Amino acid sequence: MKKSTSLVKHTIALEDKFKPYMNAQRVSCVDALRGFDMLWIVGGGEVLVSLQKAAPSALTANLAGQFEHVWGEFHFFDLIMPLFLFVVGVVMPIAFAKRIKKGMQKRDLYVHVLKRAAALYILGLITQGNILALDIATLKLLTGALHAIAIGYLFSAILLLEVNNAWQIVITGCLLLLYWLMMALVPVPGQGAGVFTPTGNLALYVDDKVLGHFQEGAGWTYIISSMTFVCSVMLGVFAGKILFSGTKPGRKVLALGVTGIACLLGGKVWGIWLPVIHHLWTSSLVLLAGGWCFLLLALFFLIMDVWGRQKWAFPFIVMGANSIAVYVATQIFDFKVIALVFVKGLAQWTGAWFPTVLALSALILIWWILYWMYRKKIFIKI
Repeated sequence: MKKSTSLVKHTIALEDKFKPYMNAQRVSCVDALRGFDMLWIVGGGEVLVSLQKAAPSALTANLAGQFEHVWGEFHFFDLIMPLFLFVVGVVMPIAFAKRIKKGMQKRDLYVHVLKRAAALYILGLITQGNILALDIATLKLLTGALHAIAIGYLFSAILLLEVNNAWQIVITGCLLLLYWLMMALVPVPGQGAGVFTPTGNLALYVDDKVLGHFQEGAGWTYIISSMTFVCSVMLGVFAGKILFSGTKPGRKVLALGVTGIACLLGGKVWGIWLPVIHHLWTSSLVLLAGGWCFLLLALFFLIMDVWGRQKWAFPFIVMGANSIAVYVATQIFDFKVIALVFVKGLAQWTGAWFPTVLALSALILIWWILYWMYRKKIFIKI
């Protein structure tokens, strides 16, 4: 009897926590924002970068430069992966609320979370971990966006299920501070403390010692950075709570916008002491990128769901409806090989523009496949 009573209390507590989102409806701006993000991941960036070779100029050089990761600098490309994690967090409150409304208990939710995190991890091994090569010498145990999402999603789910809103904010802030203190105060043998060079920082040292040749390489880090992966997802969770609350639409836009500006300022100021470095996923990067994510969500929500202007975003919605599927597909297959079958005859006519034609053709091919899936209501979820 005591066990049964305890279970009822936990169920009620869980329902109370997610009650504000129980009857919330998904808004199209989230799929559109996810699709906007995927556009640059699956080929949009390559199209713009190819313009520099076709028509070199200051403008095309600046565009191409925005799609490079440069140590200690923040470019548009440095926003793409944080936005991926952010959108994962945005839908978590409503996704959990709907499962609870259907009668799922906490242990059921944890089973779902663990399965999803495991699936994301395995897909990460397939897409960027080289597991399909069946060669242990090339295997990478922590690598790429899907592994960052798996880690961020798993621990964000625990926070979402176990502690209240105030503690979620406090813990997220503490994780950002803890990362900073570790990187600033813990000395690296032969380098000292507070070093943020590509080869002499604590996060890279820990990955090297723990993962050895199984680490990704090229300066990317995952073990200490796992703390800040969680923070990027949690910023999305906080945005989702605003977006799916019962507040008036105008106030939602204002709250998202103000929070975004606050994060931008926080990231800029923190960057004075803790550099904004994408490879290390520094706390300042989390806030700076998170600020832009909040502002983009506010803009998409304002235009699409407040003003009702949605037709322009349909191409993004199509891409966002199967985001994980298209990400995995484009990591495994080179769609330019297929596109080349249709456009190779244009090479003689387009000259230096042919790489742009090919990259654009591959992007269109990807979109048409996704459009066919959308029309057939084929949505691959994990």
